[in-house]
Amino acid sequence: NPYDPDTNALRGMAYLKRSLEAAQGNIRLALAGYNGGIGVISRAESTWAAETQRYVYWGSGIYQDAVTTNAFSGASESLRLQEWLSAGGTSLCKQARQRLGMGD
Repeated sequence: NPYDPDTNALRGMAYLKRSLEAAQGNIRLALAGYNGGIGVISRAESTWAAETQRYVYWGSGIYQDAVTTNAFSGASESLRLQEWLSAGGTSLCKQARQRLGMGD
């Protein structure tokens, strides 16, 4: 059931793993493959769909913030995540909560 959060998460992580392997560990390419299909990994970034380019921008920035954020850096949150939330991510999260029956 793709609408079951556990099933959806497991299948999504399996596909992301395949994408990461196909991208030989390159996070940006792996995110592009996850969003646009593994076939985009071998194509020039300028040929990716606009949606895939945005996905890579947001995802790689949030990932990089998570990697570099630690107890010693003094950073407690992802600036890219905050940027995404301000650019419409908050609305997407609200829609997801409602679709999953988690309320507002």
